[in-house]
Amino acid sequence: MSGTTNTSASSQSAKMKKDESFLGKLGGTLVRKKKAKEVSDLQEEGKNAINAPMLPPGTDIHPEDTLLEENAERIMLDPTSRENLKFKDLLKVLIDWINSELEEDRIIVKDLEEDCYDGQVLQKLFEKLSGRKLNVAEVTQSEIGQKQKLQTVLEAVNELLRPHGWTIEWSVDSIHSKNLVAIVYLLVALAMHFQAPIRLPEHVSVQVVVVKKREGILQTALVTKELTSTTEMMMGRFERDAFDTLLDHAPDKLNVVKSSLITFVNKHLNKLNLEVTELESQFADGVYLVLLMGLLEDYFVPLYNFFLTPESFEQKVHNVAFAFELMQDGGLKKPKARPEDVVNLNLKSTLRVLYNLFTNYKNSD
Repeated sequence: MSGTTNTSASSQSAKMKKDESFLGKLGGTLVRKKKAKEVSDLQEEGKNAINAPMLPPGTDIHPEDTLLEENAERIMLDPTSRENLKFKDLLKVLIDWINSELEEDRIIVKDLEEDCYDGQVLQKLFEKLSGRKLNVAEVTQSEIGQKQKLQTVLEAVNELLRPHGWTIEWSVDSIHSKNLVAIVYLLVALAMHFQAPIRLPEHVSVQVVVVKKREGILQTALVTKELTSTTEMMMGRFERDAFDTLLDHAPDKLNVVKSSLITFVNKHLNKLNLEVTELESQFADGVYLVLLMGLLEDYFVPLYNFFLTPESFEQKVHNVAFAFELMQDGGLKKPKARPEDVVNLNLKSTLRVLYNLFTNYKNSD
């Protein structure tokens, strides 16, 4: 009995030693692997430190950003620019515009990077704006399918915009990789080309980090990208008139000009017991513009032709557009300003419209 017990104890002891030996080897292997990983991480950290000098604070270089082919480059938005208030305002205006355009499709965009990269929203937006149906699959889950859809959409966009002088600042790869700057460039161009009834913030610029690979070394640089300039420049209205010259060479006379225009319009509107004190706001709904044209041309404008008390943006745009038609009927050139510019309280656009009336009717009783 005791012999059996001793044999059992010896066997258990040997098994424990074997287990300890196995765990020791395993532990040593784990330690070696851990140390190897630490060395690898340290080497990678050193590599990034050498290859990516002068990066702005807070900029993250992701592994895919370092896996560039020779002479290739990647562009990333500088984190400080992402917090720029004018840039945030631009994003909000674009998102609200897309949602308004695609309301009937029940598409709701919340994030431009996440919602535009696969081509679905861009396809629907382009089709709505252009009235043209694209030959693409409605739903594509695979990366290949998404890029094929983007290719078709962007080819149609580029074919439309390039003849009008737009610089193509986007590509299939940049859009699909959720490059926010490229997406914004594209949306701004579409909004301007199709004369969207929105007011884009002017002079919005951001800084981007450009990572390039030259001779196996990553080189980085901060580059400023101008996303919007002035509304007129973006609309391609480069013809200059006397009003441009006046503002450029004598901006101090702006108040004098405004005072002269107020005197001019009140000389006629007073006949209807109406008076203007603020040019940009009181002409924004188009009512005074319509009535003023009737007074200047000496006819009564039927009330059913316009909204006397407009409530919606569309009704105000209708009024201003109708006033523009009356101006052209009176022999004036089509105003440079868009009706939407006047409704959106764009002072320069409103002043230009009124200045045009002033130069043509200043001697009218």
